[in-house]
Amino acid sequence: MAFGDIGKIVKNVGGGIFNKTLGRLTGAGISTDSRIVQSRAKWSGRSDKTDWRVRLQIPNGADAVYDSILANNELLAPLVPSRGIFWPLTPAVVIQHSANYNPLAQTHSNYPFQAYQNSQVDSMNIIGEFPVQNSDDAKHWVATVNFLRTITKMYFGKEQALKGNPPPIMHMSGYGDHMFSKVPVIVNTFNVELRPGIDYISTKQSNSPYRQSNGPDVGFDINAESQTWAPTLSNISVLVTPIYSRESIKNFSLSQFARGELNGKGTDEIGFI
Repeated sequence: MAFGDIGKIVKNVGGGIFNKTLGRLTGAGISTDSRIVQSRAKWSGRSDKTDWRVRLQIPNGADAVYDSILANNELLAPLVPSRGIFWPLTPAVVIQHSANYNPLAQTHSNYPFQAYQNSQVDSMNIIGEFPVQNSDDAKHWVATVNFLRTITKMYFGKEQALKGNPPPIMHMSGYGDHMFSKVPVIVNTFNVELRPGIDYISTKQSNSPYRQSNGPDVGFDINAESQTWAPTLSNISVLVTPIYSRESIKNFSLSQFARGELNGKGTDEIGFI
């Protein structure tokens, strides 16, 4: 078969397997301008579909936390549309649920009795790769690392309104309504792996505050830029633990939970898992 015949077959696949493949890729949010698919990791969200990527966000009602971390912050500006961070590639998520029992040893018995104590959702480890392909991706990577540094600190020192408060509670979401939907979590630890033999991309941030004469910081000087280098590929892992208030636990119902009615999809609800 001549090379031209092969090209003609590829060109005329019509409703064949190539169209089906392209349809699946398009449905997954991967666009292409040719029959040769060149997929790229996308840091931006998709406007036409629900974003099901794993993410950590500042809760919608936490205005004070949002103002103290993201508002008027050029360094974290790439995170404002998503109110937090997300993993651009599918991460590994380790989930463990446990029911704890206390074995009661009885005299003259071959088997102990198991007395139920409590149930809990253990800490979850989220491990994912962060690709950086251009300067905009590098800005997002820098913002992600600094966001994680921030939410593992308490309000301390020169803070005014929130002084003395512990690190903020985040909402974890991902994989749709019945997996993780607005699950309240605290961030215990995070790790950033800077691998050897990886290229770095330079990016600049306008994060130098300027002052009025004898006045407080009022903004950022657009002419004062700082430079940061981001790796083209790195691993970021975050260990989170679900946390629920006593008031929210009072509203728990096992039958509602089994029907998926406590998944946090409502506006004023938090997600039980």
